[in-house]
Amino acid sequence: MDVYETYMKSGNIVADVRKKATKIVNEDLKVLDLVEFVEQEIRNLGGEIAFPCNVSINEITAHYTSPYEDKTVLKNGDLVKIDLGAHVDGYIADSAVTVIVGENSQTSSKEIPISEDEQQLQLKMIETVEEALANAISTVKDGVEVGKIGEVVEQTVTSQNLKPVSNLTGHSLERYILHSGLSIPNIKEENTQKIREGDVLAIEPFVTNGVGRVTDMNDAYIFRFLRDRPLRMAQSRKMLNEIAQKYRNLPFAGRWLKESTKSRQFNLILRNLISTRAIYPYHVLKEKSNARVAQAEHTVIVESDGCQVTTE
Repeated sequence: MDVYETYMKSGNIVADVRKKATKIVNEDLKVLDLVEFVEQEIRNLGGEIAFPCNVSINEITAHYTSPYEDKTVLKNGDLVKIDLGAHVDGYIADSAVTVIVGENSQTSSKEIPISEDEQQLQLKMIETVEEALANAISTVKDGVEVGKIGEVVEQTVTSQNLKPVSNLTGHSLERYILHSGLSIPNIKEENTQKIREGDVLAIEPFVTNGVGRVTDMNDAYIFRFLRDRPLRMAQSRKMLNEIAQKYRNLPFAGRWLKESTKSRQFNLILRNLISTRAIYPYHVLKEKSNARVAQAEHTVIVESDGCQVTTE
């Protein structure tokens, strides 16, 4: 299988799992069950997990995955972003979709706890972010400046009196590298860097009716290996060795360290690895004004006169 075919295979896996995941979203579903379903389905279809499945609810915008024994459940009316990635032999596909919990349920026992106006606003945000993604993809071809892609996203979103999230971007992908050299903005930027035929890009607009910026929360449940470090604590050395062996190249979830999570010192060990810069924490991100956010994302391969979407 050549590189192109491998990228398409990982994209097909992600597209299939994304569709399955949206069908099981319903009230009272545990977020932990949802992320584990996504990750297991990726494996079932012959892929490997490129990063922990993100399930970011309402104003939470990115980087939330369930910690060990997470009790969080979905509620009717929640605006849920599911962001997932798979790879085959290191060639990554990254995609995201936003759904409203209970929107299509015929058997829900609970009313949606938001007004009709709020529900319509959320539907508008989903429609707008999907249109922004489609318009951005339509501009992609060899030689296009990345700032032009961001301009198209911003124009699409602001035409609906909504805002793109200005400090989140898409990104280029390389083998075993989730975020490689290029950032793909969601606003107009004076950026003359050009995309080239053969580049692989994850384009991911975010839309909100808030201020359009995200900020870090204290919590972090996703991490990435940085480097081996001399560590005094034997348990820290053991955990870092496990991380280095299993997850050296790509992000991982704290809950994946199954034996370590059972230790009472688990959080202390994690803090030790972060403070010594052995691992990097991806802090949960939320919209700065606590407004709700919708997201859509596809992976594309740049061609001379357009692009191939791998994750449709």
